[in-house]
Amino acid sequence: MGVLMSRRQTVERVQKVSLAVSAFKDGLREQPSTRRRGEAGTSRRGTLEQEVQEGEEEASAGPSQPEESSASASAKAAWERLRDGRGVEPEEFDRANRFTPPAFIRPKRELHDDEPPDISLEQREQIVNDEMCEICEVWTAESLFPCRICPRVYHDGCLRRMGYLQKDSTVEVTETAHTETGWSCYYCDNLNLLLTEEEMYSLMETLKNCKIIPETCLTLDDFLRYKHLLHKQQFEKPMAEAQEEQAALQFNALDPDKKGHIEWQDFLSHESIQLLQKLRPQNALLRLLTPKERERARAAFLALDQDNDGFIGEAECRQARHTWFRKHQKEMLSCNVSISHVGPISEGSPASSRNGKSPEKILPATKQEEPRTVDWPGFLRENVTYILAARPNSAALHLQPPA
Repeated sequence: MGVLMSRRQTVERVQKVSLAVSAFKDGLREQPSTRRRGEAGTSRRGTLEQEVQEGEEEASAGPSQPEESSASASAKAAWERLRDGRGVEPEEFDRANRFTPPAFIRPKRELHDDEPPDISLEQREQIVNDEMCEICEVWTAESLFPCRICPRVYHDGCLRRMGYLQKDSTVEVTETAHTETGWSCYYCDNLNLLLTEEEMYSLMETLKNCKIIPETCLTLDDFLRYKHLLHKQQFEKPMAEAQEEQAALQFNALDPDKKGHIEWQDFLSHESIQLLQKLRPQNALLRLLTPKERERARAAFLALDQDNDGFIGEAECRQARHTWFRKHQKEMLSCNVSISHVGPISEGSPASSRNGKSPEKILPATKQEEPRTVDWPGFLRENVTYILAARPNSAALHLQPPA
């Protein structure tokens, strides 16, 4: 008991110091950002700062009126939030009763990232969550909510004071965090935080060239116009009709509620995962998987490997791509069949037969051709981008698997 009291006293001291530091940082935010311009930093960090300043200069071009200066400040703040991986900060944000959100540090590529990682199928990994809340570092047992991707755990009150838990999402976290569906913390929910500074600069430059305004919703016309411009810039030729249809399918996947537009965060996650898929080799993407994701992949592969020979069919591997994306608990409650958190449903399960759609049974003509088999490393390589794309809590499919 004495040890617990001393730890609590230590945490209280740390929180008092954190509040003082937060107040000091808030005071610095109100001053002109001259320190950033004076920092030498890395060369790429400088390009990101220059990108934000260029956005401010473009937005402030023309007559200097109060409305335009306000729009310029909003545009600059939006580009800064995009660069730093932070979400929208509402004007009514009450900092007096809030913790200061953490400063996200973008990852850096290592020399060995492109080498194939050693992910064994037979050697299972023990999943252990942290014991104390990531924010306040206090242990309170059952009141902690674990992340389904990483080992971090949180108090709902701490998430609320950080501004990461609104009224609508509180019920969702409490209902799904301890279920098979699970809940992703604010680190894992934001796919944009997987990008390095160089990759983030490339994405910001692409969005600016295509006239995309940060933190705005995109309609189908906006999305298709962006895809057409992006395709023309990369390949110097118009997009084919089949590619436009695929882009429209991706828009529908990002708009599961059929609202007629896609949210900014869903669009940003989609573009981030596509950029990772384009710039990084599969070995580097495999290194991004957490132990929890690797364990789900093992369980999924073993469930599909009915004869235990270490191989599965190509059709089963394609089927796995569609089942990484989790449904919200509300949608799952209406189903009579429970969807396991370990991954895809095997072909012989009651759930797959109840759906009435089995790609392997619909195309019997393909049996005359020798089917391709997929081993464990190949299964990981073909599914890694979809496993990463399934991290966010949103019901949107941020990377639509091919039909």
